[in-house]
Amino acid sequence: MRLHQAVRFAVLALFLAVPAAVAQDAAAGKAVYDLWCAECHGAEGLGDGSAANAMLPRPRNFSEARYQVRTTGSGELPTDADLVNVIQNGLPGTTMPGWPNLSDSETGDVIAYIKSFSRFFGQGDAPQAMDFGRDPGGGPAALEAGAAAYLALECEACHGSTGRGDGTSAPTLEDWRGLPIRAADLTEAWALNGGSSVEDIHTRVLTGLDGTPMPAAIDAMNGGVVTPDEVWQLAHYVASLGARETPPLLEVVRVGRADGALPADGSDAEWEDVEAFHFPLGGQVIEIPRNFAPTVDGVWVQGMHDGSDIVLRLQWNDPSRSPDPLWDEWQVKLMGALDMDGADSIALDSLGAPTLRPADAFTVQFPFEIPEDNERPYFLAGSARNPVYLWRWNSQDGVSAARGRGMESFEDLVDDPVVGDASWADGRWTLYVRRSIQSEDALSFTDGVAIPVAFSAWDGSSAEMGKRASISSWYYVLLEQPPSSTVVVTPLIAMLLTGAFGLVLVRRAQDRGRA
Repeated sequence: MRLHQAVRFAVLALFLAVPAAVAQDAAAGKAVYDLWCAECHGAEGLGDGSAANAMLPRPRNFSEARYQVRTTGSGELPTDADLVNVIQNGLPGTTMPGWPNLSDSETGDVIAYIKSFSRFFGQGDAPQAMDFGRDPGGGPAALEAGAAAYLALECEACHGSTGRGDGTSAPTLEDWRGLPIRAADLTEAWALNGGSSVEDIHTRVLTGLDGTPMPAAIDAMNGGVVTPDEVWQLAHYVASLGARETPPLLEVVRVGRADGALPADGSDAEWEDVEAFHFPLGGQVIEIPRNFAPTVDGVWVQGMHDGSDIVLRLQWNDPSRSPDPLWDEWQVKLMGALDMDGADSIALDSLGAPTLRPADAFTVQFPFEIPEDNERPYFLAGSARNPVYLWRWNSQDGVSAARGRGMESFEDLVDDPVVGDASWADGRWTLYVRRSIQSEDALSFTDGVAIPVAFSAWDGSSAEMGKRASISSWYYVLLEQPPSSTVVVTPLIAMLLTGAFGLVLVRRAQDRGRA
């Protein structure tokens, strides 16, 4: 059995290695490139395609042969296997998707064509992967040493003390072209550029990300700042900061019934025992002004009810507590770097600072009434014909309710009883909202019925406001019903019947024995 498994693993390893070794035809690769790559990277590979100016970070300029995700040293060319990895898996945290549906020959051909854009390929020996050494292993001691290495290498200056990209240097970061670039959120390892495993993280730390502020730790290692083992331990520490797999999308927020009092706010310890549901958010790119480089990429939602009131806790990562003048530089750079429809509405003062600093904001969206079928309002805040019911929050005005007839058409519902508050710490917002289950003027929640819900978020420091938002599609919220008496009585009756039936059988057997 072990031999059979070893053969299977060997065949699999050979199969995975094939794409880097197949014959490469640059002429055939041009057809693949023109079809799938040119719109972003440009016809000549200069990173200037028709969609490039709306992207952050910008698409790769292949003529410079500057690659972030490599197994080679800082400043060196990638191996063909590195390029296969990026093409197949994409670059999480950027607009570069994976192309796993390309055949091996198509992948090899497009790699040959991409390399033809730069004179640096084909000179000297083929690039060779570094020797990354042996992982000494994880555990509490390794995590403690990794945390010390995180400080020794000044990782918190960009990534923040908890890894959410809110360090003191974060508002000033630029790539080699002078364009703004976000510090990675290390607590969302599933979105890390180059992979989320300990080995992937170790490789990125050791080689750096060329063209970004992320340096290669091998220089610090050679200088005696950290040891090779401490670099591995740092990788274990970073991997421990958050989930390494994309959270499962369950589509329904299950709002459990509380045994006692509902949590009083978002910091209540009772939330620790409440299941959290993750919903991805993406940039609103349907209506002008669009948002191709959103900050908020997801929200965690928890809920409880007591039959009278419903409470929700919503948490999302945002490195800036907007409005914040410390992020003025970032806001101005971002406005200048992107084709931001409507950004010219934010003027600059004589010192070049924005005259408008938008607030952070969030909305929870429902239909006004529970739909009888699967028909729901337009997911972008409803329409004039079919409006939506909104719980709105922003960092300046707090929580309120509104009727939405589109993303820039709201009517405040001043008598609505929704209340709440929010707090920001270490790059994360926590929003708490509470409302009675029943309402005469808006949505009334019903136990056991799935009710459509959607979410939107705005990062003010990235000039997000109005239609420039992060949005979700429709999902559902479900208030769990109280335990029914039948849940308890039915098993009890079944138990009694089973016992009675057993007694009958025993007595019959005893009667036969006497006869």
